[in-house]
Amino acid sequence: MTRPQITRRTLLLSSTAAFSCAPPKATGFRGYCFVGNQAGRSVAVVDLTKFRVRKQIALDSAPSQLLPHPKQPKVFVLSADSGTVYEIDAIGMAVSRRARAGNQAVAMQMSPTRDALWVLYRDPASLVELPLDSLKPGRRIRLAAPPDSFHLTGADSPDRRAAIASLEDRSLTVASLSAGAIERTITAGADPSFVLFRKDGRQILAGSRSDRSLNVFETATGKTVVRLPLPVEPRNFCVSPDGGELFISGPGMDAVVIVFPYSTEVWQTVLAGRAPGVMTVSESPSYLVVANPETNSLTVLDDDQKLVAVVEVGQQPSHMLITPDGQYVLVLNEQSGDMAVVRTYSLRAPQLAARARFKSAPVFTMIAVGEKPVSAAVVAWGSA
Repeated sequence: MTRPQITRRTLLLSSTAAFSCAPPKATGFRGYCFVGNQAGRSVAVVDLTKFRVRKQIALDSAPSQLLPHPKQPKVFVLSADSGTVYEIDAIGMAVSRRARAGNQAVAMQMSPTRDALWVLYRDPASLVELPLDSLKPGRRIRLAAPPDSFHLTGADSPDRRAAIASLEDRSLTVASLSAGAIERTITAGADPSFVLFRKDGRQILAGSRSDRSLNVFETATGKTVVRLPLPVEPRNFCVSPDGGELFISGPGMDAVVIVFPYSTEVWQTVLAGRAPGVMTVSESPSYLVVANPETNSLTVLDDDQKLVAVVEVGQQPSHMLITPDGQYVLVLNEQSGDMAVVRTYSLRAPQLAARARFKSAPVFTMIAVGEKPVSAAVVAWGSA
């Protein structure tokens, strides 16, 4: 049998095809990832261009949450146990300021106007403003019961409000941030395990673990809109960037529940690996990334809720975030004390296989960051 002749044109075309299918070269993100190590009472500074730890910043209390400054190369660190907020300068890699407005805190959020932190305290029960320019306690909204979680309206809402959930008295408190005062208290009926505003601020959504439900209330009146039964205990949630989808996970089923907040309906329940935990959503491409702590892995679903990849990471992934350029998913592994870096391109790559339904995607690198990493924030070098 005569073999077909291999011409120079054939070689050039095959080379071009191979080159076009080759993955783009990974580039680092020009910034730092600050990682709060709860057991180590420190913050690790990870250089995202070299993917290595540049420094460990010691604190005098355990960090529980980190947030980036909206305009400057700084990061805020909350220690819930001591009620202290630390400001860390990303250039000097050191604590530059600190504030304390109570004995025990729950969480902090950036104000809708991005000019202040609001810190929720259990002792004393209150919501306290920390203006970014002074970092000194400003307005204080006193609460009738110890709070457990809260949420602030965003830029799409015409009003500046806070919704505060209390398990002790099964209530939701709606407060005006502009007036620094309580507007109304809503009887939740069941224990509100988490609370959040719909993106336009017109409704409040509260999950209840005890009766596996999502309760929706009108913000302006406090009236109940609907109670949606759930197949899981609502413990973890995240929202799509456009606010049109709410993803909920928790004990009871190896799945994620997808809710449409604007039509107040449970759309569907999709399998998402063993015991789904925390979640995050990437924009381009659009993926729901779900942590599976029991199997030390991530489950990745596309915008059609199809499984596209499984990623093996470190032990007990408990916190995730995506770099501002969308190039990497950063995964904190609480038990193994490291951070897995996953390229979003590698999550797309399995779809290029002609027949594969999904496949394991690789970890780009692993970085040892400290003891029990629980929260992180990314600060770009160009922040100003």
